[in-house]
Amino acid sequence: QVQLVESGGGSVQAGGSLRLSCAASGYASSMYYMGWFRQAPGKEREGVARIDSEGRTSYAEFVKGRFTIDRDNAKNTLYLQLNSLKPEDSAMYYCAADGRKWIGPADFRYRGQGTQVTVSS
Repeated sequence: QVQLVESGGGSVQAGGSLRLSCAASGYASSMYYMGWFRQAPGKEREGVARIDSEGRTSYAEFVKGRFTIDRDNAKNTLYLQLNSLKPEDSAMYYCAADGRKWIGPADFRYRGQGTQVTVSS
């Protein structure tokens, strides 16, 4: 099993920043992908960013240049730095993990409970 616990969400004004953290435990260190996806009410799940076991990152087009994913393996923690936030970034953000190599941007097998990000204009 993989346990993922997010923190760091909140409410900010447009243009502001947040840093999300995800504490991972269990078999998280054996996962091929760690990442973040988001879901707003009434909308489909969207992959935001992910990082593989070799440190390679990928981002959704709508966050490129604004969000940064990184991980601290010694602390078993995944991060997502959110800069230049826009109201359309408002959603529940989930930390996620998967041991498979070939998955879609938001098709993670394991996820946390989520942390809410709200951006006001």
